[in-house]
Amino acid sequence: MSTAAVPELKQISRVEAMRLGPGWSHSCHAMLYAANPGQLFGRIPMRFSVLMQMRFDGLLGFPGGFVDRRFWSLEDGLNRVLGLGLGCLRLTEADYLSSHLTEGPHRVVAHLYARQLTLEQLHAVEISAVHSRDHGLEVGPPPGPRPPPRGLALAPWKAPMGAGPRAGPAVHPEGPSRRLPQLPEQRVCEHG
Repeated sequence: MSTAAVPELKQISRVEAMRLGPGWSHSCHAMLYAANPGQLFGRIPMRFSVLMQMRFDGLLGFPGGFVDRRFWSLEDGLNRVLGLGLGCLRLTEADYLSSHLTEGPHRVVAHLYARQLTLEQLHAVEISAVHSRDHGLEVGPPPGPRPPPRGLALAPWKAPMGAGPRAGPAVHPEGPSRRLPQLPEQRVCEHG
């Protein structure tokens, strides 16, 4: 079984991303997370809970989607997508973390935003998502005859053993098949 080559990701600044021409698509995703003093299975410290959703292809990813730059700023487009799928949250440029582009057959710039919430706020977002207009539709049409379960998930986030206190999630906004460099915990916490 062969696997398709994953295009190389190149980090660029937000300013550079905004200068790209009309041949580029922009996708914006939000990592919403909260400190979690709980334990997974009653014995593994969690440290954080991260809100993720099941994508159309069965992988987990951050909430968000494509933004039409002809009509929306990045943040307005992201908030529109989040409003359709989550229903109750507005992110700003202050929540911006990074941008990465890929120059494959699909010229896409992925923008990542992050905001630390309280655990109660994160649960409120999770609950409001169930009542939002497009709940369950935000991840696209299901592949194949049997759709995977879709919706939100609170994923525990614990640094792997030996990774140190600065390790962050190794998950790309478009799912684990494309990985961003790990986010330092200090940088993520600046956006709380």
